[in-house]
Amino acid sequence: MIEIYQRIALIIAVLLPFFNIPLIIRMIQRRSSQDISLFWAVGVWTCLLIMLPSALTSPDIIWKTFSVTNVILFSCVVITVLYFRKKKI
Repeated sequence: MIEIYQRIALIIAVLLPFFNIPLIIRMIQRRSSQDISLFWAVGVWTCLLIMLPSALTSPDIIWKTFSVTNVILFSCVVITVLYFRKKKI
């Protein structure tokens, strides 16, 4: 049986990456990603991808859930940043 703190952590592991959605929406509404550092976005995304194999092979469901959800949603952030940067060129 999963302890209550593990259930809370699992819920947060799913919810936390969803805070990327307002960032994506803001970029789409303004039609710009100039306030987001391209270096930062690609750097964070690269680190998440490098950590993903560890999460996928881990028996810890919380780590696995957080990493997969974070990679998916932060990939959307990076795609949005790149889309609006490419549009400027």
